[in-house]
Amino acid sequence: MPSEPDRRLTVIDQRTGRSYELPIEDDSIRAGALRRLTVSEEDTGLVSYDPAWSNTASCRSAITHVDGERGSLQYRGYPVEQLAEHSTYLEVAYLLINGAMPTAAQLEEWVELITIHTFVHENIKGFMEGFRHDAQPLGMLLGSVGALSTFYPEASEVDDPRSREIQAIRLLAKMPTLAAFAYRHTHGQPYVYPDNELSYTGNLLSMIYKMTELRYEPDPRLERALDTLFVVHADHEQTCSTTAVRCVGSTRVDPYSALAAGIAALYGPLHGRAAEAVLDMLARIETRDEVAPFVAAVAEGTEELRGFGHNVYTSHDPRTPILRRTAEEVFAVTGKSPLIEVALELEQIALTDHYFVECKLYPNVDFYSALIYHALGLPASMFGVMLAIPRTSGWIAHWLEMIGDREQRLWRPKQIYTGPRDLSYRPASER
Repeated sequence: MPSEPDRRLTVIDQRTGRSYELPIEDDSIRAGALRRLTVSEEDTGLVSYDPAWSNTASCRSAITHVDGERGSLQYRGYPVEQLAEHSTYLEVAYLLINGAMPTAAQLEEWVELITIHTFVHENIKGFMEGFRHDAQPLGMLLGSVGALSTFYPEASEVDDPRSREIQAIRLLAKMPTLAAFAYRHTHGQPYVYPDNELSYTGNLLSMIYKMTELRYEPDPRLERALDTLFVVHADHEQTCSTTAVRCVGSTRVDPYSALAAGIAALYGPLHGRAAEAVLDMLARIETRDEVAPFVAAVAEGTEELRGFGHNVYTSHDPRTPILRRTAEEVFAVTGKSPLIEVALELEQIALTDHYFVECKLYPNVDFYSALIYHALGLPASMFGVMLAIPRTSGWIAHWLEMIGDREQRLWRPKQIYTGPRDLSYRPASER
């Protein structure tokens, strides 16, 4: 480790010939330090230009660490592989939100608190019934989560630790209920109330699939598979949706409104609807016989591949082996549909074909998520909703961390203005 005086970046401004020493902290320099680089007294200094924030850190965080080169994902220092194998989603949610693993007593109390808050106000049902019969479930979730802020006005007291705690529990508890209501609405089915005798994922399956039986008994294998899926999707550093939560949250708004911003970000095809695009691709291929011609078209650049490769992981995505095993466990219960047979054929070619291997186009987390959700009988329109449920824990953790970070304030990025200046107005008759 270099001594402290050596942890500096020397910058020579060729415009003036002046030299500047910029402190390096955590392998970064503060963007504000660039304002020292001026050419005159009127100059306000340099700004950094970084479209899409591809190399700009907006915060310090102790929640999740992604190492793309090593293919590593850790929650609060715990490898996701260990958590997926040994933990549960609610235990992982506690870890993310509270910063440490719970004791047995703490976990029992945590699960109990979330269980007893799964019901939503009856007026929420009326609110959701106002949507069209064919409304996008993710849009319904977006609207209903935002509406929760009107049911809990005390949530605006973001500086009150007790208020923050109860809102976090409510969000974790009610998100599956709202998600299931959105599913039932689009299928023209009556809403199913939570069953507090079931587990977190078992209750979700009940609220989605229960019909005339007195009590829905979820298959424990599907229950566990869904829980594993939720663990690996709980957080992923500063994704677009997480950044949206932090940005909107910087206004000191209530957490329901902040998380609604995160759900809105999932609406985009480049983020929360990536798994949906996988299913669309498989439906377009249609049969196993068409897989090889499709792969050839991808290599030629005439077809677009979905669910392969990752813009962060350069070696491998640590979540994919977990979900690959989970998918097989689900198929053992549900069987393999023709579409899944197409997917498995595509996967086999991708793992051995020279083009795919050379370009590191391995199946990613969206590929296997799509297969699992499809095997569970969920339509593609629900895939984004199913991502929002587990990601709620990560969003809450980041919102809480931001609220307690004294360096954070209202987000207001700079811009580089490129338009005209100092124009003179002329009446419309003279233009």
